[in-house]
Amino acid sequence: MDIRHELLADPYQSKWKATKVAEYACTSPEAFKGLMHCFESDEYRLAQRAAYSASIATRERPELIKPYIGVLISQLKRTDVHDAVVRNSARILQDISIPAEFHGELMDAAFVLVGNRQLAIAIRAFCLTILFNLSEIYPEIKKELRVFIEESIEFEQPAFVSRAKKILKKI
Repeated sequence: MDIRHELLADPYQSKWKATKVAEYACTSPEAFKGLMHCFESDEYRLAQRAAYSASIATRERPELIKPYIGVLISQLKRTDVHDAVVRNSARILQDISIPAEFHGELMDAAFVLVGNRQLAIAIRAFCLTILFNLSEIYPEIKKELRVFIEESIEFEQPAFVSRAKKILKKI
């Protein structure tokens, strides 16, 4: 399968197409590498569509994303990509085990994103979960996370509030 061609063939992204590409990407590390190459692309639409497929593929075969954790974190910091790229990067990172070498960089990126009220709420909610997961390893950030949530919760949208309340109960 030519992943790039499949992702760009239709005028609109569909769940069916994203799933089809994800299933193919799960067949081998080489196929997954092809998907991640599209995900890293500077071509706006290609990266957007690849992000959705990467998220689906990672749910099926999380071990395939391990070599690309640095890429996901890099994508979190980009401002020149579609929100879907950042959102799916955060979605993936909230659900996988992160090697210690990436903890500091991920923590910094997640705090920046969660504090940016201009971003899509899903990105910020996923980043809250990332920070909570890291707080289990680094308890010293629990206080900072708690203070941030408590100070901002009254100004937030329902999805953020829901996630924040669940995290506050666990802290």
